[in-house]
Amino acid sequence: MELRHLKYLVAVAEELHFGRAAIRLNISQPPLSQQIRQLEEELDVRLFDRTKREVRLTEAGRRLVEEARVILGSVDHLSAVAARAGSGEIGHVAVGVSGGINPIVIKVLEVFGKQYPGVRVELRYMSTGAQVEELREGRLGVGFVILPIQAPFLATEIVLREPLCLAIPKRHPLARHKTVALKSLEGEPLILFPRRVTPGAHDSITGLCREAGFTLPVAHEVDSVVGALTLVSAGLGIAFCTPILSRMWPAVAVRPIRPAIESQQAVAYRTDSSTPAIEALLRIVRKQVH
Repeated sequence: MELRHLKYLVAVAEELHFGRAAIRLNISQPPLSQQIRQLEEELDVRLFDRTKREVRLTEAGRRLVEEARVILGSVDHLSAVAARAGSGEIGHVAVGVSGGINPIVIKVLEVFGKQYPGVRVELRYMSTGAQVEELREGRLGVGFVILPIQAPFLATEIVLREPLCLAIPKRHPLARHKTVALKSLEGEPLILFPRRVTPGAHDSITGLCREAGFTLPVAHEVDSVVGALTLVSAGLGIAFCTPILSRMWPAVAVRPIRPAIESQQAVAYRTDSSTPAIEALLRIVRKQVH
């Protein structure tokens, strides 16, 4: 028995006329009659009572038609699910985000949620280093990372450029300045993340300090920008940050570094393990950025 046999059965049952059913199915009548007879022989039961004037379903035929409609409905549903999954309308996507408020991520997820309400978004806050490993292992579909990163297996597209700033306790003397020279950090207690958290940014910052003629005196290590700004608010040191955070930490003064240093954020993904949902999310990212 094949699905076409069920379709033929339902069509004849609904029309109760082989000629009309054949027209509906876009086949000729003799093959349709032959297929129904084959089905009856396979099941060893009569499905229709036929006379020259009419065609009637037998009791067995009625029961089989009910089941056939259920099966065909399930097949149609399965096809619809496959089509929606193939177009990215349903599914699942895991998104990695570095700590802190991210306006690009918020806008992207807002638009994505409206356009693809059937896709379940798993938002995971983690460091850039952890995102790279999760992307490598296939446990993340997309990551919003801090550049630079050393990951040749990933494609990256810059989504946000901001000046790198310093988060300074408001009562600290350096907070009185509109900009702060990098050299001014010499001897100051610094709050920094371990290299494993964001290797590229860590190396860039420590390298810039070496070029300025000093080594960073790291007083405290944290694994997130929230942790860093908490310690800054408590007056325990100075941390690197971006301007977006200044409005949410009233006890912290955010000042640009002199000379200016750019912080770059990118969306990262694997090109060899994409899904329709990931592609849909990336399209929205690109529209929001450009």
